[in-house]
Amino acid sequence: MTKSLPSEAKRRVIIGKAGAPHGLWGEVRVFPMTDFPERFRGMKQVYVGEERLTIVGVRYQNDTILLRFAGYDSREMASALTGRLLTVDRAEAVPLREGEYYTFDIIGLRVEDEEGHLLGEITDVLQTGSNDVYVVEVPGQAKQLLVPALKSVVRQISLGEGKMVVHLMEEMT
Repeated sequence: MTKSLPSEAKRRVIIGKAGAPHGLWGEVRVFPMTDFPERFRGMKQVYVGEERLTIVGVRYQNDTILLRFAGYDSREMASALTGRLLTVDRAEAVPLREGEYYTFDIIGLRVEDEEGHLLGEITDVLQTGSNDVYVVEVPGQAKQLLVPALKSVVRQISLGEGKMVVHLMEEMT
């Protein structure tokens, strides 16, 4: 799902990246970095960098979203936003169903086996289509452990404790 920079993960959620201006009147092409691009339609404000901007116009065009912001009324003004990340406060993240997690919540979790032995830390989430795969860096080793996000393998996720408990089959180790 949505990836976030480690420094931003606690405070804000990245939902897009500003591209080049579109047209003459200050629209900005936004590349969504969220599983919920429809969210832009109902939004009133968003952070662009550290600046909280008011959204005054939203249009969808192919795989991008065209946004207009209050105070950015020309192509030149809009170009100042190019390359900047769009974020929202963590409290504004789209709610997930029970048992679903954002990628930025999973990255950094400590991974343990069912006996409590440390296996490593999740450094990435691969989206394969059928199921996600957690990339676990094993301390003191150059190898990575790939853990499929399946109920038969992932026994528990505790964001509060910062850990994931897994049941590894012998061929996975």
